[in-house]
Amino acid sequence: MALSREYSSSRRQWLRAGAGMAVALGTGALAGCGFALRQAPSFAFTSLRLAGSTGSPVARALLRELPAAGVQVVTAARAPTDTAAAQVVLTIMADQRERVVVGQLANGQVRELELRYRFRFRLENAAGRVLLEEDEILLERDISFSETAVLAKTAEEYATFNDMQGDVTQQVMRRLASVKAI
Repeated sequence: MALSREYSSSRRQWLRAGAGMAVALGTGALAGCGFALRQAPSFAFTSLRLAGSTGSPVARALLRELPAAGVQVVTAARAPTDTAAAQVVLTIMADQRERVVVGQLANGQVRELELRYRFRFRLENAAGRVLLEEDEILLERDISFSETAVLAKTAEEYATFNDMQGDVTQQVMRRLASVKAI
Protein backbone atom coordinates (compact mmCIF):
# COMPACT_ATOMS: atom_id res chain seq x y z
CA MET A 1 0.00 0.00 0.00
CA ALA A 2 2.83 2.42 0.88
CA LEU A 3 4.59 1.56 -2.38
CA SER A 4 1.41 2.39 -4.30
CA ARG A 5 1.12 5.85 -2.67
CA GLU A 6 4.78 6.57 -3.33
CA TYR A 7 4.39 5.53 -6.97
CA SER A 8 1.25 7.68 -7.32
CA SER A 9 2.97 10.74 -5.81
CA SER A 10 6.01 10.29 -8.06
CA ARG A 11 3.80 9.89 -11.11
CA ARG A 12 1.91 13.13 -10.29
CA GLN A 13 5.19 15.03 -9.98
CA TRP A 14 6.31 13.78 -13.40
CA LEU A 15 2.97 14.72 -14.95
CA ARG A 16 3.13 18.24 -13.46
CA ALA A 17 6.67 18.70 -14.71
CA GLY A 18 5.66 17.44 -18.16
CA ALA A 19 2.69 19.83 -18.29
CA GLY A 20 4.92 22.74 -17.29
CA MET A 21 7.42 21.85 -20.02
CA ALA A 22 4.62 21.60 -22.61
CA VAL A 23 3.34 25.07 -21.70
CA ALA A 24 6.85 26.52 -21.87
CA LEU A 25 7.55 24.90 -25.25
CA GLY A 26 4.17 26.01 -26.64
CA THR A 27 4.73 29.60 -25.52
CA GLY A 28 8.21 29.60 -27.01
CA ALA A 29 6.95 28.20 -30.31
CA LEU A 30 4.25 30.86 -30.60
CA ALA A 31 6.70 33.65 -29.83
CA GLY A 32 9.20 32.27 -32.33
CA CYS A 33 6.72 32.11 -35.21
CA GLY A 34 5.82 35.80 -34.99
CA PHE A 35 2.43 35.31 -33.37
CA ALA A 36 1.12 38.41 -31.61
CA LEU A 37 -2.31 39.51 -30.50
CA ARG A 38 -3.98 42.05 -32.76
CA GLN A 39 -3.08 45.55 -31.65
CA ALA A 40 -5.11 48.72 -32.02
CA PRO A 41 -4.48 50.21 -35.47
CA SER A 42 -2.09 53.11 -35.86
CA PHE A 43 -2.88 55.77 -38.43
CA ALA A 44 -0.67 58.04 -40.54
CA PHE A 45 -3.08 60.91 -39.85
CA THR A 46 -4.45 62.49 -36.69
CA SER A 47 -7.61 64.09 -38.05
CA LEU A 48 -10.24 62.87 -40.50
CA ARG A 49 -13.26 64.56 -42.05
CA LEU A 50 -16.29 62.38 -42.69
CA ALA A 51 -18.19 63.27 -45.88
CA GLY A 52 -21.01 61.74 -47.87
CA SER A 53 -23.52 59.52 -46.06
CA THR A 54 -22.49 60.55 -42.55
CA GLY A 55 -25.74 59.33 -40.99
CA SER A 56 -25.28 55.72 -42.04
CA PRO A 57 -24.83 52.97 -39.43
CA VAL A 58 -21.17 52.36 -40.31
CA ALA A 59 -20.47 56.12 -40.25
CA ARG A 60 -21.92 56.31 -36.74
CA ALA A 61 -19.77 53.34 -35.71
CA LEU A 62 -16.69 55.02 -37.19
CA LEU A 63 -17.54 58.17 -35.24
CA ARG A 64 -17.15 56.04 -32.10
CA GLU A 65 -14.16 53.91 -33.18
CA LEU A 66 -11.85 56.56 -34.65
CA PRO A 67 -11.69 58.85 -31.58
CA ALA A 68 -11.03 55.76 -29.44
CA ALA A 69 -8.04 55.05 -31.72
CA GLY A 70 -6.74 58.63 -31.31
CA VAL A 71 -8.07 60.20 -34.52
CA GLN A 72 -9.99 63.48 -34.31
CA VAL A 73 -13.14 63.30 -36.46
CA VAL A 74 -14.50 66.43 -38.15
CA THR A 75 -17.98 66.11 -39.65
CA ALA A 76 -19.87 68.47 -41.93
CA ALA A 77 -22.12 69.41 -39.01
CA ARG A 78 -19.13 70.51 -36.93
CA ALA A 79 -17.21 72.32 -39.68
CA PRO A 80 -19.29 72.58 -42.87
CA THR A 81 -16.74 74.30 -45.10
CA ASP A 82 -13.47 73.83 -43.26
CA THR A 83 -11.84 70.88 -45.05
CA ALA A 84 -8.38 72.12 -44.06
CA ALA A 85 -9.19 71.25 -40.45
CA ALA A 86 -8.72 67.57 -41.32
CA GLN A 87 -5.68 65.89 -42.83
CA VAL A 88 -7.77 63.33 -44.76
CA VAL A 89 -11.34 63.12 -46.05
CA LEU A 90 -13.26 59.83 -45.89
CA THR A 91 -16.14 59.96 -48.36
CA ILE A 92 -18.86 57.37 -47.79
CA MET A 93 -20.62 56.70 -51.08
CA ALA A 94 -22.89 53.81 -50.15
CA ASP A 95 -23.98 51.97 -47.04
CA GLN A 96 -26.66 49.48 -48.05
CA ARG A 97 -28.40 46.51 -46.53
CA GLU A 98 -29.91 44.06 -49.00
CA ARG A 99 -32.20 41.08 -48.48
CA VAL A 100 -32.54 38.63 -51.38
CA VAL A 101 -34.64 35.46 -51.61
CA VAL A 102 -32.42 32.60 -52.79
CA GLY A 103 -34.61 29.56 -52.04
CA GLN A 104 -38.31 28.83 -52.19
CA LEU A 105 -40.51 25.84 -51.47
CA ALA A 106 -42.70 24.32 -54.18
CA ASN A 107 -45.68 26.35 -52.98
CA GLY A 108 -43.73 29.63 -53.29
CA GLN A 109 -42.93 30.16 -49.60
CA VAL A 110 -39.51 31.61 -48.82
CA ARG A 111 -37.07 29.01 -47.50
CA GLU A 112 -33.69 30.78 -47.58
CA LEU A 113 -32.50 34.38 -47.64
CA GLU A 114 -29.19 35.97 -48.51
CA LEU A 115 -28.32 39.09 -46.52
CA ARG A 116 -25.84 41.49 -48.12
CA TYR A 117 -24.09 44.46 -46.60
CA ARG A 118 -22.49 46.76 -49.16
CA PHE A 119 -20.22 49.65 -48.16
CA ARG A 120 -18.34 51.90 -50.63
CA PHE A 121 -15.86 54.59 -49.64
CA ARG A 122 -12.85 56.64 -50.79
CA LEU A 123 -10.04 58.35 -48.87
CA GLU A 124 -8.28 61.53 -50.00
CA ASN A 125 -5.88 63.91 -48.32
CA ALA A 126 -6.81 67.57 -47.75
CA ALA A 127 -5.23 68.56 -51.10
CA GLY A 128 -7.47 66.10 -52.98
CA ARG A 129 -4.85 63.41 -53.69
CA VAL A 130 -6.45 59.96 -53.56
CA LEU A 131 -4.98 57.79 -50.81
CA LEU A 132 -7.41 54.88 -51.15
CA GLU A 133 -9.21 54.45 -54.46
CA GLU A 134 -12.96 53.93 -54.36
CA ASP A 135 -13.33 50.61 -52.57
CA GLU A 136 -16.29 48.36 -51.85
CA ILE A 137 -16.72 45.96 -48.98
CA LEU A 138 -19.41 43.37 -49.65
CA LEU A 139 -20.42 40.84 -47.01
CA GLU A 140 -22.93 38.06 -47.66
CA ARG A 141 -24.64 35.74 -45.19
CA ASP A 142 -27.22 33.03 -45.81
CA ILE A 143 -29.99 32.40 -43.31
CA SER A 144 -32.93 30.02 -43.39
CA PHE A 145 -36.48 31.36 -43.18
CA SER A 146 -39.67 29.89 -41.77
CA GLU A 147 -43.17 31.29 -42.07
CA THR A 148 -44.02 29.76 -38.69
CA ALA A 149 -41.24 31.64 -36.87
CA VAL A 150 -41.35 35.05 -38.52
CA LEU A 151 -40.57 37.05 -35.36
CA ALA A 152 -37.59 34.87 -34.47
CA LYS A 153 -36.24 35.00 -38.02
CA THR A 154 -36.68 38.80 -38.12
CA ALA A 155 -34.67 39.06 -34.90
CA GLU A 156 -32.01 36.75 -36.39
CA GLU A 157 -31.87 38.90 -39.52
CA TYR A 158 -31.46 42.06 -37.43
CA ALA A 159 -28.68 40.49 -35.34
CA THR A 160 -26.91 39.23 -38.49
CA PHE A 161 -27.00 42.71 -40.05
CA ASN A 162 -25.57 44.18 -36.83
CA ASP A 163 -22.74 41.62 -36.88
CA MET A 164 -22.04 42.42 -40.52
CA GLN A 165 -21.99 46.14 -39.71
CA GLY A 166 -19.38 45.51 -37.03
CA ASP A 167 -17.29 43.47 -39.49
CA VAL A 168 -17.48 46.26 -42.09
CA THR A 169 -16.45 48.85 -39.49
CA GLN A 170 -13.39 46.81 -38.50
CA GLN A 171 -12.42 46.26 -42.15
CA VAL A 172 -12.66 50.00 -42.84
CA MET A 173 -10.49 50.71 -39.78
CA ARG A 174 -7.85 48.23 -41.03
CA ARG A 175 -7.91 49.75 -44.52
CA LEU A 176 -7.53 53.24 -43.11
CA ALA A 177 -4.58 52.01 -41.05
CA SER A 178 -2.97 50.60 -44.21
CA VAL A 179 -2.34 54.17 -45.43
CA LYS A 180 1.29 54.86 -44.54
CA ALA A 181 1.77 58.42 -45.83
CA ILE A 182 -0.58 61.30 -46.48
